[in-house]
Amino acid sequence: MYDKKNLARLQTIDENAPEAMKAFWAFDKAALADGAIPVKYKELMACAVAFTTQCPYCIDIHSNRARKAGASDKELAETVAVAAALRAGAAITHGTHAFPDRP
Repeated sequence: MYDKKNLARLQTIDENAPEAMKAFWAFDKAALADGAIPVKYKELMACAVAFTTQCPYCIDIHSNRARKAGASDKELAETVAVAAALRAGAAITHGTHAFPDRP
């Protein structure tokens, strides 16, 4: 299902929902722009989210952008570990819903 060529189809969405997509692209650009948090760190955060949501498009796009912003293999590897810890932590804490309250 994942094929980078599918991204060319974004144009179809742009053409058919122009106002919403214009707003989306502007928001995306603003959210990832340099600010109080530098671009490299924003892209590493985007990678962490992409790893937890398992979006191959986002992993590809944001890991490349992170590298372009100066992220190293070590930083990306640690980002993978943080994402994995958060995802595992969520499974553990959500697991508490499977047990009744203790008296």
